[in-house]
Amino acid sequence: MAVIGLALVRVRDLFGVVMLSGLFTLTAASLYVVMDAVDVAFTEAAVGAGISTVLMLETLALTTGREKVMRHSTLAPFIMVVVTGAVLIYGTLDMPGYGDPAAPIHRHVALRYIEESGREVGVPNIVTSVLASYRGYDTLGEVTVIFTATVGVLALIGRSQRRRRTRSPAGKGGGEDAR
Repeated sequence: MAVIGLALVRVRDLFGVVMLSGLFTLTAASLYVVMDAVDVAFTEAAVGAGISTVLMLETLALTTGREKVMRHSTLAPFIMVVVTGAVLIYGTLDMPGYGDPAAPIHRHVALRYIEESGREVGVPNIVTSVLASYRGYDTLGEVTVIFTATVGVLALIGRSQRRRRTRSPAGKGGGEDAR
């Protein structure tokens, strides 16, 4: 992922950037699968690698394919990224290790879901009860993002198809004069 990120920064061809960003999010989705977060991996693959890539390709069809050369220094944005990254890393220093059985989530929350979710929610499947009840707002947010992205893609596809129909060459049986 680090190599893909560096390539994203260096490439000036926007089609290449779109393809690399799709590859980056697909790699992230694979990482989520390895970490047993299949629901997050599915969302990342669908939205990040799928819909976002289609939206960016559609945008490229409406714009130019090369990045404009910047005339000013890129030092200030670089410093901002480094400071933000340092703050984020600092914020994770007191987190328990990955898979640590002594982590609070393994001592309190997980046991409660396993033992009480059937009675509290009324759904016998633990995963369904967590997604539909305990994480209901999170699931609603994910569905809203996917719905909004789908509507955006459909709007862009419909717009490009309307544009193609109205650009029919004169005298070829298309356009407004053909009626």
